[in-house]
Amino acid sequence: MAHDHCHDHNHHHAPDNFNRAFTIGIVLNLLFVGVEAGYGLYADSLALVADAGHNLSDVMTLLIAWAAMAVAKRSATAKHTYGFKKGTILVSLGSALFLYAAIGIIIWEAFGRLRSPVPVHGMTITVVAAIGVVINTVTALLFMAGRKKDLNLKAAFLHMAADAVVSAGVVVSGLVITATGWNILDPVLSIVIALFILVAGWGLLKDSLHLTMAGVPPHIDAEKVLGYLTGLSEVQCVHDLHIWATSTTENALTAHLIMQSGGSDAFLHETAEYLRHHFDIHHTTLQIERSDIGGICHTEQGNGQGNCWPGRQASMRQRLPEEEHMQRCSCTA
Repeated sequence: MAHDHCHDHNHHHAPDNFNRAFTIGIVLNLLFVGVEAGYGLYADSLALVADAGHNLSDVMTLLIAWAAMAVAKRSATAKHTYGFKKGTILVSLGSALFLYAAIGIIIWEAFGRLRSPVPVHGMTITVVAAIGVVINTVTALLFMAGRKKDLNLKAAFLHMAADAVVSAGVVVSGLVITATGWNILDPVLSIVIALFILVAGWGLLKDSLHLTMAGVPPHIDAEKVLGYLTGLSEVQCVHDLHIWATSTTENALTAHLIMQSGGSDAFLHETAEYLRHHFDIHHTTLQIERSDIGGICHTEQGNGQGNCWPGRQASMRQRLPEEEHMQRCSCTA
């Protein structure tokens, strides 16, 4: 039995160095948190204080995400053979949980204000929140380029974009309070802000938990990857296919391919290149086996051991154009 391994080391990272974006975003938002919290206490506005608390959580998120990206660049060691890239996933999960903790505090305080409304300074709320719209929008734009390629950068973008929308809502609230004197609108808006954050952060929490559990990255279709591998020339069966994220920017794949020919270096490198360019998989390890010893490709599925997904044999061949090279195979397991 031959064992061949191929590793594609042309890893894909975020498009640019975001150190400058993190620096500008953190400084701007930290200054604004101080201003917003101070005027929130002066104007006796829970909405402003709640938004300041939310902005402070975003500052913490930016700081931790920046630190995680720096740690992820450290070289691999004998104890951490993948390096420290996994920390970026843990940080994205921590950011989501931190955000949800802030939501609970905001709602608790808001219900207290609903029971006992207090007068607030509407125009102060409006001016301060308007400044927040500008700062949050500028910060969000700093991370727009990397939001589709890195979960941490996506988190930063979503946090700041959400803040811009929330601040815009606070502006409207301030104008309405100034015109009508409806002070109860302040705690009501605080609850709306909390619910908005709840919805905006759900995708981040779900994706972070999924990657933490070694799930297949959401943008990779495992069935299509399986179809490609079973459609390769001379591949008779694919088993032990695993796809997971090593960080918020890099993905890995391992699979066993049964090929009577034993494969070749050219086959391994071409397959890894295809997986990198078409499926965003950066680290590929393929084990070639000459025969199906023990009938592993026919082992009953669903036994929870992992080695029976997919257990798929290539039962027919169809020569398709390159862009449609997703082999139609039947699963005999």
